[in-house]
Amino acid sequence: MTLERGGPLALAALTGAATVFGFAPFGVALLPIVTLSILFAQWRHAANAGRRGRRRLRIRTRHVRRRHIVGVRRARDVRRHARGDRPSRGTAGFIIYLSSWIALAGYVAARFTPRQSLLRLVAAAATWTLAEWGRSFGYPGFPWLSVGYAQLPGSPLAGYAPVGGVFVVSLAVALIASTVALVHDALAVRAWRQIAVAVALAMALFAGGGALARIEWTSPQGAPLTVSLVQGNVEQAQKFDPGYRARTFDLYARLVEHSHGRLIVLPESAFPMFSDEVPDPVLLNLIRTAGARNGDLLLGLFTAEAPLPGSDNVRYYNTVLSLGESDLQLYRKRHLVPFGESIPGKAVFGWLIRNVLAIPLADQTPGPAMQPPFEVAGARVAVNICYEDAFGAELIDAARSAAILINVTNDAWYGHSIAAWQHNQIATMRALELGRPMLRATNTGITSSIGHDGRVLAQLPWFTRGVLEVTVEGRGGATPYQTLSDTLAVGLALALFGIALAIARRR
Repeated sequence: MTLERGGPLALAALTGAATVFGFAPFGVALLPIVTLSILFAQWRHAANAGRRGRRRLRIRTRHVRRRHIVGVRRARDVRRHARGDRPSRGTAGFIIYLSSWIALAGYVAARFTPRQSLLRLVAAAATWTLAEWGRSFGYPGFPWLSVGYAQLPGSPLAGYAPVGGVFVVSLAVALIASTVALVHDALAVRAWRQIAVAVALAMALFAGGGALARIEWTSPQGAPLTVSLVQGNVEQAQKFDPGYRARTFDLYARLVEHSHGRLIVLPESAFPMFSDEVPDPVLLNLIRTAGARNGDLLLGLFTAEAPLPGSDNVRYYNTVLSLGESDLQLYRKRHLVPFGESIPGKAVFGWLIRNVLAIPLADQTPGPAMQPPFEVAGARVAVNICYEDAFGAELIDAARSAAILINVTNDAWYGHSIAAWQHNQIATMRALELGRPMLRATNTGITSSIGHDGRVLAQLPWFTRGVLEVTVEGRGGATPYQTLSDTLAVGLALALFGIALAIARRR
């Protein structure tokens, strides 16, 4: 099997598209191992790493990204306010950008290791992991659909998450996929020793994850807290309409009044306006309701500050603030969505974002990197907004000083695509990595309560209006991931690639 004929190329595209069924809401956790093994088998037999090989590897990745990303997070953020419903060139460019990471992984593995060798499979697992980490890194990063996210509680491989995060889980998936690819080729020549070694390695990886999953890395902390997670279910077309504001105020006032929790959490930008635009009676009513329970309410809206010296630009922030018995506290979103909430290369792209795509609030200011947790309703909670929960390393500092994690988001941008389910799946990985319960209050769903072990304990139906009443117990202590961050995954992947490269050069 080579990459020089159309059949294997079509197979790569087909298996790439099928990988989506490994993620939520389908949850066939072992499927990414199978599909990745097929890709690795093709990389192993690639005749060269020239232009044709790179192009075909990109096609496979582009196909899977079309199935996943066009209907989900970033692609929708890029095009969400485009006039009419024209296809977005930004979407296509973003898909190509994501594809390039996997193309690079295949190229490097094939460039530096011999064809049809075990070394190439080892290098493939390493470069795949490094590519997943690389495309998630920094401001333009997008870690959506890393294969580790498919391995949640119920899969033995989930046990690696508290130790090294989602990318160590991805590395385990990639190594097992390499063993499957090796077994496939070894069966053809009846290389029984190779088969035995490959099967033993795969079993050891599964067993190691299963053993780690039995360890309780954190422990209960504090008294149980009753929390009301509010799901307003406001259509995206209405949400930012100034004429709908009065109905928004009434809607959330009713939901809050009928809630029961000592802590009440509203979604991201539940009030899609600046704080000084909210009528005082509306805020006072929320404060009275929360205060009557000796509790607090978390409200999503936007805040503004005066320009910095030498600038004419007002600074505005995607914000969560607390109202109630506790002092007023603010969290400002720190990791903004490129082109959706901030404008990279503002001098070049600013006119396009403001005048052509007409994206509102597209030039926000990021909040400080270090923000203290909220002290509300007798608990210490760390807030993150929208897709900030996709960056595990960025939540570590907050998790160290808080007992509960809270994500507020507006997933109405996704429509009825499966992206909202995938976002909830990402949040479960964060809870598992950090050993903290994660509570999610979303506009249209998935509003959920996730245990410290990554298990979804309760959730509201999708696209309904209501309040999810939960009781949550905070956690103290640290998982190894809180200390190691992503360095363990990157270090192991680099070590494996370095070993493969050193042996290949000796030969």
